[in-house]
Amino acid sequence: MSSQDKFDVSRTDPESKTQPEDLADHEKHPTQRDPLLRIAAAATPVKVNLDRRRFLVGSAMAGLGGVTAAAIHDGELGGPPQTFRGSVPWREGTADVPPGASGSGYVFFAPAEVIFIESAVGRLIPNDSVGPGGVEARVPFFLDRQLAGRFGRGDHFYLGGPWPKGTPEQGYQSRFNPAELYRAAIAAIDKYVGANFNGIAFGKLAADDQDKVLKGLESGEIKLDGGVDSKSFFAMLLQNTKEGYFSDPIYGGNKDMGAWKMIGFPGAHYDYKEWVSRHGERVPYPPVGFKGRPGWTETSS
Repeated sequence: MSSQDKFDVSRTDPESKTQPEDLADHEKHPTQRDPLLRIAAAATPVKVNLDRRRFLVGSAMAGLGGVTAAAIHDGELGGPPQTFRGSVPWREGTADVPPGASGSGYVFFAPAEVIFIESAVGRLIPNDSVGPGGVEARVPFFLDRQLAGRFGRGDHFYLGGPWPKGTPEQGYQSRFNPAELYRAAIAAIDKYVGANFNGIAFGKLAADDQDKVLKGLESGEIKLDGGVDSKSFFAMLLQNTKEGYFSDPIYGGNKDMGAWKMIGFPGAHYDYKEWVSRHGERVPYPPVGFKGRPGWTETSS
């Protein structure tokens, strides 16, 4: 299964998603991997009346922050409702500090699950001369940290019954939270592969056979035991894999900003106002993440 079959982003056109002690406080929803700066409060009264209500935000939106400058939010809900009169409020230094992911070991995946995840991610995003593969970009590590935290527990998912089969427009429909879905699906896939490929584990299959299994999951042709819908699992796996590949490196994936370099994305620079009207031009800046980039803290002698 080539990356060209799976990607929404072309790899050939350069112009064109914690340590265990931090997991409980900082994990994100899969659609909210890019960290958001919450802006806090103080403005002079003028004609504008802005009523800020508590709401969920997507990965490309920045919300207004809490009333207490020192407060650290969970990165999902922001602060309590407030009313601002005047210009959009902004106070330097009140944004949440994005959590960091560090270390190298797995805290969620068991050894047998690691074999499947690394093999599957390696087929969804193969390593080649154009850009790093999913394994090389540390996507499995990103997935591990996400599943060990709030996303894995299903924060902000509705998981109550009943559980009839929904329509695609209804989104995620399952009794499993994401961590449970991954765990149940990997076990069910290992069982299916063992029964249909002479007892060989997925990670030991030839690349063509691995692709055949992944395509069967994607189409729903493969039926899994344990109440797991193969199509739903594949959709989540692919989505999370792409999130980990293109997320800010602070979350553990996109090692060395390799995916950003591949597509020519300059990252989290402070100001792009000079480029707003310059459509189609390559931004000539080196990529930078939320934690900066090598050389930023070096002083010239």
